[in-house]
Amino acid sequence: MARPAAGLTTRKPSQRAEKQSAAGSSAIHGHDSTDFAAGLNVAADVKSAVTSWIVWLRDERRVAALTLDAYYRDLIDFLAFTAQHLGNAPTLGDLAALAKADFRAWMAARAQRKLQATSTARALSAVKSFYRHAIKRGLIAETGITALRTPKLPRSLPKPLNAGEALEAVSAIGDEARHAWIGKRDIAVLTLLYGCGLRISEALGLKRGDIPGGGTAMPLLRITGKGNKTRMVPVLPVVTEAIQAYLAVCPFAGDAGDPLFYGARGGPLQPRLIQGAMQQLRARLGLPETATPHALRHSFATHLLAGGGDLRAIQELLGHASLSTTQRYTEVDAAQLLAVYNAAHPRAAK
Repeated sequence: MARPAAGLTTRKPSQRAEKQSAAGSSAIHGHDSTDFAAGLNVAADVKSAVTSWIVWLRDERRVAALTLDAYYRDLIDFLAFTAQHLGNAPTLGDLAALAKADFRAWMAARAQRKLQATSTARALSAVKSFYRHAIKRGLIAETGITALRTPKLPRSLPKPLNAGEALEAVSAIGDEARHAWIGKRDIAVLTLLYGCGLRISEALGLKRGDIPGGGTAMPLLRITGKGNKTRMVPVLPVVTEAIQAYLAVCPFAGDAGDPLFYGARGGPLQPRLIQGAMQQLRARLGLPETATPHALRHSFATHLLAGGGDLRAIQELLGHASLSTTQRYTEVDAAQLLAVYNAAHPRAAK
């Protein structure tokens, strides 16, 4: 629980805000290990298999909370469609008997609902994971979904801000905050995103004890990213200064295990508040719609690469599991160079 910082206005954190924060952190938060499938229109053996799969993902695979949420929702969507498609609450036998055409019908129904191809690709991955889990445990035999190909996705490039836009966003985010300390807080968050290349969930997941003390020219920050993988990220002096400026005026004190960033009522700061502040900032500064908090992470990588940064080093800083993910930034850099060439070279238009 946050305590009012000494010498600052006393504020009592809102218990309601903290409860809502905790409840909103996961679609399956608060469920015990026996009721993950409660309320589903499926047979008892399917409910048992769903629970087994969720527990395996959570406890053995240790997937990130947001990924677990998404997979859970995707499987529920598939099972709801299947119940309607078959006209009865499906059993494991029914699921095993589904053909490729049945799975394609589900994907077609998602397309009719105007769901993005990327969302359907993730949903198919979730359903495949459920089936593989059931097959491995001998609950069902091999089925058509294991050979079903993921739909082709349009290859999109990261959309970073240019250096001027990124710096302006970081410095101006706090200008119209309701309280001075909230302005300092928002500046500190964006400085972490752009200065360290953090995901917003990583920045808002930091505890007070995670922030390194002084004594070194370039301290390191231990970040726990996707899949609970850890990495060490250098902390620039400007990042340290922004965090210290926020802590100096934050009305909530805390121990090493308490959140670094607080909301106005004393609960942990939620991503939607930073996203909303960026939305207002876009309108005020005339920034593109792609100017989101995550765009600052893209900007971090793109600007490092443009400045001669090593691709492998950038991969480590970003916490990418695959180098191919980081290589997308080389395409961004090449595209920007081509744009400069086309705009400036006298023969480019001929």
